[in-house]
Amino acid sequence: MKSARAWCPGLKCMPTLHGNRQRVQIRNPTWIIILVSLVCAFLVCVYVYPPQNSAACYLFAFHGCTGLEKWLPPTLSRELTDDEIASRVVIKDILNMPPAVSVRPKIAFLFLTSGPLPFEKLWEKFFRGNEGRFSVYVHASKDKPVHFSRYFINREIRSDKVEWGKISMVDAERRLLVNALKDPDNQHFVLLSDSCIPLRDFDYVYNYLLYTNVSFIDCFEDPGVHGNGRYSERMLPEVEKKNFRKGSQWFTMKRQHAIVVMADSLYYTKFRDYCRPGMEKGRNCYSDEHYLPTFFNMLDPAGIANWSVTHVDWSEGKWHPKSYGAKDVTIELVKNITSVTEIVHVTSEEVKQAQMRRCMWNGSHRPCYLFGRKFLPETLDILLQLFPNYTSI
Repeated sequence: MKSARAWCPGLKCMPTLHGNRQRVQIRNPTWIIILVSLVCAFLVCVYVYPPQNSAACYLFAFHGCTGLEKWLPPTLSRELTDDEIASRVVIKDILNMPPAVSVRPKIAFLFLTSGPLPFEKLWEKFFRGNEGRFSVYVHASKDKPVHFSRYFINREIRSDKVEWGKISMVDAERRLLVNALKDPDNQHFVLLSDSCIPLRDFDYVYNYLLYTNVSFIDCFEDPGVHGNGRYSERMLPEVEKKNFRKGSQWFTMKRQHAIVVMADSLYYTKFRDYCRPGMEKGRNCYSDEHYLPTFFNMLDPAGIANWSVTHVDWSEGKWHPKSYGAKDVTIELVKNITSVTEIVHVTSEEVKQAQMRRCMWNGSHRPCYLFGRKFLPETLDILLQLFPNYTSI
């Protein structure tokens, strides 16, 4: 077969072969356009109206609904006020400072009481033989207590009136902290009431608190009337409702966090002014239950354990926790409390929800409680008898 030259200016000419050629038939593209349009419409619907049913989530997303959330543009954070910027700079610097090194680190025990301390003799047994490893501070808001233990004599700080549920409770806590901070050897701070007792021996408590890098501050989100229902929009813009938290006031706190609390005025002022009993619309807000949980949830959430090491029994569903009388105190009671390894937070919604949290200490699953609260004075004698046995459980 002869080849013919094709005219191809500017290009290398290729030989062209003469022969029979078939025309390729191009199919009608309408059905492809329709299919692509349907797929696009479906994806747009999923983007705008993400599936809420868990089955749908896993059907249409490899990672459930969280996978769909990754498609959404990030929420723009609001511009911080000058006061917020100043506060956060100071707090960040404090938290980033290396912890103060003490040759003889101590735990500061901060007793918040209205008068006498009925369990001084029990605490004396707890402290005995550990001189130089602890310090004691007493805030007596009404009557100066008569002391029965040498560890409590002359340990009162200047005190002021404390009213239940009001900011004066937080003021008393801060007063105890600042006095304890004067001693540079105090590396951890424990807030206790006059009805608190030790559940473990001193060495156990000392090691538990000093050899971890978190503060045991109770913190959880309660969407109900006694949680977020107490929030006031007057706290805006610094405190948003999404950051509002609740927790027991009985904390233990590392030194850096104690300094941060004393450095704060911005967030403290918000709770002083807008979290109090008898607010608008008949709402009651209690700053001792909300200030520290909200503050640390906003500024150092990874630095707190989100539970309190002080056991309180709220199972009766009343305004105040259960009180333990003499007939209640047994080895079995203490054993039951000290064997708890999970925290339960119950919300105040109409249909209450129980939030479970494992107690983790340096990555290990450990018992939750070091102290117990709401023991009546009548339990002292039996506790003194049981103390050597129950602290060795």
